[in-house]
Amino acid sequence: MSRRDQIRMTDDEVHAFLEEGRTLQVASINADGTPHLIAMWYVVLDGEIAFWTYGKSQKVVNLRRDPRITVMVEAGDRYEELRGVTVAGRAEIVDDRDAVLALGERVYERYWGPVTDDAVREGVRTMSAKRVVVVVKPERVVSWDHRKLGGTY
Repeated sequence: MSRRDQIRMTDDEVHAFLEEGRTLQVASINADGTPHLIAMWYVVLDGEIAFWTYGKSQKVVNLRRDPRITVMVEAGDRYEELRGVTVAGRAEIVDDRDAVLALGERVYERYWGPVTDDAVREGVRTMSAKRVVVVVKPERVVSWDHRKLGGTY
């Protein structure tokens, strides 16, 4: 078995890793062809990675022009601990206000806790006014978990 096969995560491991991850690295393509890389908070929505961001942000401008996107979640401080998932695909931009608000509430709950009262809900609604949702439609998933090597290189 190749080293690549040894460190590949199963589908269940990929799902669990994405659910526990905290920060998503998002790469889009600038007009001049250079990569635009930014960190975002995210949720897993129906098995796909999704995040919300300002509709006029550079990443959204880039994705409206060229929907190719690559995202990555990674963890580990030492080589033998390194884990990660990279998803390359196409971005679907969702402008529907109800969908944006619903995803905003999910992001809020994931990072700050339950939306428990009207003041919090109204705050999320206010934040959602200028935002869109980006859903990553996967075409290729690459994963690695160096812990599977048992400390060997």
